[in-house]
Order: sequence, then structure tokens, then C-alpha cells
Amino acid sequence: MQWTLVIPLKTLALAKSRLADTATDGLRPGLALAFAEDTVAAALASPAVRDVAVVTDDALAGRVLAALGARIVPDEPRGGLNAALAHGAAAVRASRPDAPLAALNADLPALRPPELARVLDSAGEFPRSFLPDAAAIGTTLLAVAAGRELLPAFGTDSRSRHRASGAVELRLEAVDSVRQDVDTGEDLRAALSLGVGPRTAAAAAHLLIPGQ
Repeated sequence: MQWTLVIPLKTLALAKSRLADTATDGLRPGLALAFAEDTVAAALASPAVRDVAVVTDDALAGRVLAALGARIVPDEPRGGLNAALAHGAAAVRASRPDAPLAALNADLPALRPPELARVLDSAGEFPRSFLPDAAAIGTTLLAVAAGRELLPAFGTDSRSRHRASGAVELRLEAVDSVRQDVDTGEDLRAALSLGVGPRTAAAAAHLLIPGQ
């Protein structure tokens, strides 16, 4: 089974505000783009992934991620994360109605292709499933089989909300790179300790990060 991934990315100028204690206003957009580039590149390198659709209205991000091989879907709803994901899923299903889909966060700079494949292989056993983030509060991946609605419930406490919606929680060991999203300076330190992709490594070199 090969999956289509839908990755949402907000306008870079508005991204990663919670990294304000680690990166200045001038550096955060570039850091957010680097996260997305490393996420998309690793996803496309995974044997379980057929293609990637990025939902974004950011022109620069669209150009850069398209050059990596992603399909760019304009964020026409402009209604936030879940609306963007539902729109992206509908765009994919319009051309490939039989595609198994997975929503994936854009801020997984340490993502390892084999670990993503393990998660997706496990997700293939269920109609709808999700992977909690490293903090065990949020969600980094939500997957659905062909013919199933994505029904994303990302945002505050999304782990509980996805579980309450009937999605199966994937309980896997040794998939840290798929769970380590980056919202805060502490998250970034954790990702760096796992080993991030080249674009994030280059962007992070301009930061003064305690403990690194």
C-alpha cells in the first residue's frame, strides 16, 4: 500500500510564533520553511509514500516545495488547519478516489523515511487511525483508508479529540522522528538531538540554543 500525504502549511510570516524565545521574527519564517522542506523530502523518500500534497497559500513555500516534488494545493477555504486538511483531502480524492490518505504535520524536521513507513504500514490495518505527538497531547499523523473521510480534529488536545472521534491510536515504539513536531524551543532541541534534515540544520545554525 502506498499513501498520499496531505501536509498543511500556514503562511510563513505567521508560522511558529511559539519559537519567539528561540528565533527572532526575521528567522522564524526561514526556520518554518526548512522544517517543511525536510518533512516533505523525507516523506517523499519513504517507500510507503506515493505522493505528497501541500496545502498552502505561501508563494515562496509553494515554489520551494513543488521543486522537491510536492503537489501544491491552494488553501482556498482559509479557515484554519482542519479546513485546509479537509480541502487538501478532497482535492486528492477528486483525482484518486481510491487513495489511502494521511494528514502529516509540516514541522517534523527529524523525520526518517523508514519510521514513517512503519507508521503508515500500521495505519493500513485500520479504517482510521492517528499517531500522538512526542508530548502525548497532540497528533502528528491522521490516516484513513480509501473511501473514508479524514475528519481532522487537529489543534488543542487533538490526541483526545481524535481518539474520541473513533480513530485508533497507533502505539508504536521507535518512531520518535514521526512524533517529534516542533512548536517550542524545547521541541527544537529534542528534534536536533534526534538529528534533523540538512535544511533545518543549516537554519538552526543561526540560532543560539541552550544545550546544543
